Amino acid sequence: MSGLRAPSNYTEEPQRHPSLIVNSQEPFNAGPPRSALIASYVTPVDLFYKRNHGPIPVIDDIERYRVSICGLVEKPLELSMADIRKLRRHIVTATLQCAGNRRTAMSKVKAVKGVGWDVSAIGNAIWGGAKLADVLELVGISKLTSVSPLGGKHVEFASVDKCKEEKGGPYKGSIPLIQATNSDAEVLLAYEMNGEPLNRDHGYPLRVIVPGVIGARSVKWLSSINIIENECQGFFMQRDYKMFPPTVNWENIDWSTRRPQMDFPVQSVICSLEEENTVKPGKVCHLFKHSFH
Repeated sequence: MSGLRAPSNYTEEPQRHPSLIVNSQEPFNAGPPRSALIASYVTPVDLFYKRNHGPIPVIDDIERYRVSICGLVEKPLELSMADIRKLRRHIVTATLQCAGNRRTAMSKVKAVKGVGWDVSAIGNAIWGGAKLADVLELVGISKLTSVSPLGGKHVEFASVDKCKEEKGGPYKGSIPLIQATNSDAEVLLAYEMNGEPLNRDHGYPLRVIVPGVIGARSVKWLSSINIIENECQGFFMQRDYKMFPPTVNWENIDWSTRRPQMDFPVQSVICSLEEENTVKPGKVCHLFKHSFH
């Protein structure tokens, strides 16, 4: 694939909203104040959390950009943005959440590793693009099938960005083929966010959106779609984003004993207040007085 490159340093980063709460600068990881999460049903693009593992990729020539569909398929294919836009456009409103969201609160119970997110590694957006199920039909994979004609059972997405966890290789993740071929699952190859073209922070020119699944599987800056027999063996599928019982710690962890995390448990958080708020003397009694009346 050409036309999209991963810089070797952080000198070409995009501008960001000044109100974002920054967890790390290089790579850039930040989220909005809690109040921004409830200010509107759809999270503004500038305030949507930014989760990165390396420098933000740069598009040099959109006309040369291609995403390859390969692996266990009978008809490997390379698609341009023009090819993808010819497919029927679908709109999906979906919430994305980093699997590490609320890690700061978790660490108060037991120390965990990773970016110290408060509660704002989450956002709701309106995504536009082609359904993955329609794209896979172009390489001979029928809808609602769980196994490709050549035995593929999983769909691996690879990004153009390079991350240290993959030893300089691309970021990768996968979902089961049956989920990818199910139109009702609404998995998208998205090129729009809130009615506008994706910006660089959120995956320009093309990313995956997997509704109802942790954000780690919605790969940005898409480079290839690989049909494989087993789930992706990348770092973020096999050595991160897995759930373990309290008896497991960093000294005795065995990553192979747990499946990669996909969906999320139901949770809630108060966003009208920050983590620590001060109430003036007498205010609490005043509030209780009115509640009893």
